[in-house]
Amino acid sequence: MIAVPNSISPKEYLDIERQTPIRHEYRRGLVYAMAGDTDNHDRIAQNLLYLINVKLRDSLDGRFYSGNVKVNYQDEFYYYPDAFVTCDSRDRGDRYVKRYPKFIAEVLSPSTQTFDLGEKFTDYQKIETLEEYILISQETQRVECRRLTSANTWETEVYGEGDRMVLKSLALEFAIGELYLGMDPWILLRFNKNFYA
Repeated sequence: MIAVPNSISPKEYLDIERQTPIRHEYRRGLVYAMAGDTDNHDRIAQNLLYLINVKLRDSLDGRFYSGNVKVNYQDEFYYYPDAFVTCDSRDRGDRYVKRYPKFIAEVLSPSTQTFDLGEKFTDYQKIETLEEYILISQETQRVECRRLTSANTWETEVYGEGDRMVLKSLALEFAIGELYLGMDPWILLRFNKNFYA
């Protein structure tokens, strides 16, 4: 992400965002141009959205979105998660920004991985309705799931090749390999440490 150097207000950011085809994220006055995604990044996000769609297609409450709809918390940030779900009726009034997601997913990229794992998660934790945050690797079959517990603490569960993933917030279970369908096998093997053992 590349920051635009001048600090602007949330209103200025939203005005700019409506006038440009290039997506930008906003965090505490700074605007960040979003880099283009790879084909693998896009494929993983689409596979996840398909699995969510199968689960939620008959739901009257749950709505899922791709990386073209913003998630916001007060005036602090506007982000474009790769996928998220909201079941809160308060999110029905604005077609461009959602404020009450229960599930958020990010597909990790080299340029955003550190931010997604750290500061972005810290920001997302401020959303009172968020129950699960997952981070999906492009390089190997690995998903880190951060889940809010009944004790109001966050626990982390890591899923790897051959595992079945459980997304408790969506009551959804599937083989982790389904996220990687349609990808060239050599791309995953190139980064899999077991491949070189």
